[in-house]
Amino acid sequence: MVRRVLPMLLLLASQALAQPFPDHPIQVINPYGAGSTTDLLTRALTSAMQPRLGQPVVVVNRDGAAGGLGTSVAARAAPDGYTLLFAPAVVLSVLPTVRPDIGYRAESFTPVCQAFENTMVLAVRQDSPLRSLADLVAAAKARPGALTYGHQGVASVPHLAAVAFQQAAAVEFQDVPYRSEPNVVVEVQAGRVDFAALVAGSINNQPLRALAVFAPQRHHLLPEAPTAREQGYDLSPASFGGLYAPAGTPAAVVARLAEACAAAAADPSYAEAARRSFQPAEFHLGPQAFAARMRDEIAEKARLLAGLRLER
Repeated sequence: MVRRVLPMLLLLASQALAQPFPDHPIQVINPYGAGSTTDLLTRALTSAMQPRLGQPVVVVNRDGAAGGLGTSVAARAAPDGYTLLFAPAVVLSVLPTVRPDIGYRAESFTPVCQAFENTMVLAVRQDSPLRSLADLVAAAKARPGALTYGHQGVASVPHLAAVAFQQAAAVEFQDVPYRSEPNVVVEVQAGRVDFAALVAGSINNQPLRALAVFAPQRHHLLPEAPTAREQGYDLSPASFGGLYAPAGTPAAVVARLAEACAAAAADPSYAEAARRSFQPAEFHLGPQAFAARMRDEIAEKARLLAGLRLER
């Protein structure tokens, strides 16, 4: 009897292990608040991935700590492909360095696919007397430390862009961190901060005016906004990112997710979301190219952080 039962048990076990991925819903953690550019892109991508994977793909917002809270939750998830992270590279290239107690390292994740690349801007409300970076610098020098700006969290790329500009211009601003970019947009519109450091997509359809775009060339959707370089500051920090899986996720699962992500990134629904969030024409990379870019990003940010002051 035992001889007959044992092979049957082994067969059942092997069949269970061979269940195709995925066989139940997947959750994707967005470490920023609802309504942010990252949230818009997360929901568009996961919606387009669902029919390719044959299972629901649910977005969970876990904002806080400039993206560190949700990222740490994803890092602790089982490496089985059923809990993923959709976030900018900065949560891995910067936060573990500036916050060693954040609860994860860059090596805690495996890149699946790059799905966005964001340009940074400095923006003011439409009726602001500030019309250029020269105006901003003059106002800051007239009232050292008095001008305030909002951003989505310490060590976020918008914050780093503003800090780099502040140091390049040899002026002092007072920064005000918020939980998400929609909060920053509301505060600058209300006049509670003088200007904002934002992802370019956050000013789409908002009554804000860009003082400068941090990019090598003018943004095709903000043609009237000059670059920082045009105004004498050779700064172009950008934010890219996409889908990550916890380290240790099987290669076959990562490949399956990457395939679905590539198809979703080319879907018309995601293309429209990318257009509305001011994405460039080419924003997708597969897992190998994404991993290579992440390695370069981590090395570059290590050099940048060595020269920047981020004290609170």
